[in-house]
Amino acid sequence: MQIDIDFGKSHVFVFGGTSGINYGIAEAFAQRCAYVSVASRKRENVDAAVTTLAGHRAQVRGMCADVRDFDAVGAAFEDAVSQFGPIDVLISGAAGNFLCEASSMSANGFRAVVDIDLIGSFNVMRQAYPHLRKPGASIVNISAPQATVPMRYQAHAAAAKAGIDQLTRVLALEWGADGIRVNAISPGPIDGTEGFRKLIARSELASAEAAVPLRRFGSTDDIANLALFLASPYASYVSGAVIPCDGGGAIDSVKPALERAGALMTSGT
Repeated sequence: MQIDIDFGKSHVFVFGGTSGINYGIAEAFAQRCAYVSVASRKRENVDAAVTTLAGHRAQVRGMCADVRDFDAVGAAFEDAVSQFGPIDVLISGAAGNFLCEASSMSANGFRAVVDIDLIGSFNVMRQAYPHLRKPGASIVNISAPQATVPMRYQAHAAAAKAGIDQLTRVLALEWGADGIRVNAISPGPIDGTEGFRKLIARSELASAEAAVPLRRFGSTDDIANLALFLASPYASYVSGAVIPCDGGGAIDSVKPALERAGALMTSGT
């Protein structure tokens, strides 16, 4: 980590914070003395994340909640706030995805991704609102490049992430008077995460990495560093921004490799 910011006594809630990019963000805040709350659907993932995060000598609380369940999300916030007080930083990152051509996708399949990504993001932010520190809270949504770059096999995710980007901008307008900042990070290809493994075949990894302008895939640390900045006083005048963290327009560069991988994976070859 390159950013040295102390979040001591700040309450940071990471929804989806038990794996992948979101866990990396939770860990970065835990290393900086924050009170960290994490929530996701599976109890075993929550327990494992809490145990590891507590190893950084952080105060950690874990809750089970599905972002699609409005009431369960609200209960998770009530639990966390009763322990650590008002929320200073909210990371909303729960996501679902799979590869499928639109002509083969069921309505339920399309709806599932929209429900997790878009409706889930609304549920998280709406239920968090009464518990956010006013003024001073910072919200960081995790979006994706598919929000602006059309990609085969990604109609559901592209629609959901485009919605998240606009939701970010609208809430920055509506909640700015409360002193709440709302931003989003749009990660490029992040090595080692489950989401990336779902989108690209092993045979395409080398060509995709070579196509990134910076000639490497991103890491969870790259995303965590940006989240730390956006949550910090150094970004106190940044709101309504959707910021790519993608190695220099990586999604445009790696799109051919991703689409070739999608064709291989959806054909079963």
